[in-house]
Amino acid sequence: MKTKQYIPIFGMVAALLLPSCVKDELYNTPHPDKGKVAITADWTDRGEKINIPSEWTVAIGDYTGTETGKTHEPDFLFTPGSHRLAAYNTPDGITINGTTATVASVTGSGNHTGSFIDNAPGWLFTSVQDVNIEADTDYALTAVMHQQTRQLTLIVEPTGDAATRIETIEGSLSGAAGTLDFATGTYGAASNVELRFTQITEGDNAGKWAATVQLLGITGESQKLTATLTYTGANPSNTLLESDLTEALKKFNSGKTQPLTIDGSIAETPTETGFTAEITDWTEIAGGDISATI
Repeated sequence: MKTKQYIPIFGMVAALLLPSCVKDELYNTPHPDKGKVAITADWTDRGEKINIPSEWTVAIGDYTGTETGKTHEPDFLFTPGSHRLAAYNTPDGITINGTTATVASVTGSGNHTGSFIDNAPGWLFTSVQDVNIEADTDYALTAVMHQQTRQLTLIVEPTGDAATRIETIEGSLSGAAGTLDFATGTYGAASNVELRFTQITEGDNAGKWAATVQLLGITGESQKLTATLTYTGANPSNTLLESDLTEALKKFNSGKTQPLTIDGSIAETPTETGFTAEITDWTEIAGGDISATI
């Protein structure tokens, strides 16, 4: 006689319910397949008298956004992978394309006409880093903003009989950088920057002449000053001033938060027509900023 086998009813129910008891996968964020970032700007690396820019820009991959506060939190999610983060401000006289900063071109005036770059662009700050973004992750990143514009002051001390009759000193400096790729630290082709000297009226340098400019940097094989001295009543006739500043400016591209001031003397202000004056020795002045005494 055959014996019938019976399966308990609770076993059948358990078998039917098993698939519905699989645990859902848990995520750390509302964006499980992408990453999110917040970028805080660190403005420590700037000169003592230079203000934090009122607005700055963040660019990561296809995203670009501006910020007026200290931290930028894009309403944007990033695909996992390596991304380049570039942060910068856009000061007057400078444009930004990718990671290349370009100083505006201007036309010279006075005795030195021609094509120059702006001799007083605003203070540029930049930061570049590569970040690896993972899915389902929030990142708090810091962009250390480095000052890229540096102040340069040239002080000229004329001597000799005609020194007190000088009316103007106007000229230019060659070998100034018109562009900077701040991702690689590469400066573009050499440009000229106009110099307009003003006589110093007080302090230890009273009676000397000074010109102050702001530069992204220096580039090329040499930096040379070429200027024209004019005199009251055209007596004597205009004097050409030439000087090689290559050695004096060789470290200009480092330590940009500190203004650089260098001083040179014209051994004898010429009184003969067609005479060319020279400055052969330039000395760095401690402290750097003498603009308040001009």
